[in-house]
Amino acid sequence: MKKDIIIPTVENVFLAAVQEWSDDFMDKVWYVYLVNDSDYALDSVMVVSKAFGTIDGEMKKTSLLRHAFVEVPAVSVVKVEMIENSVLALNNEFMVTFFIGSTLYDKKYTFKANSIHEEAVEEVPILFVDGVIVR
Repeated sequence: MKKDIIIPTVENVFLAAVQEWSDDFMDKVWYVYLVNDSDYALDSVMVVSKAFGTIDGEMKKTSLLRHAFVEVPAVSVVKVEMIENSVLALNNEFMVTFFIGSTLYDKKYTFKANSIHEEAVEEVPILFVDGVIVR
């Protein structure tokens, strides 16, 4: 019965953490973007995020954040959320679920602890700015 279930692979959809200036904080902060580099629009997109890990030998975790987007057009980006500097030392996990046509896709993306920093950046497709990409 399990062999009859087809689990589609997510291709050309990824997350990028980009550092931008924030007038609210008067500092540079990291924002996570959902990048759709495919030829298809993503419908009914749901992003659930959390952070977890150990700091100073103590287990830490954040609450779940949920974001919904009606549609993410083909070859486009959407800003998901800001990552506070205090949680950069934790694993930041994003579960992304969406439809392409009538097919449901989902994938878990994880920014490993301390992987988001200025030395780990590369150019983000479509945005054409430097950021940390997780595929």
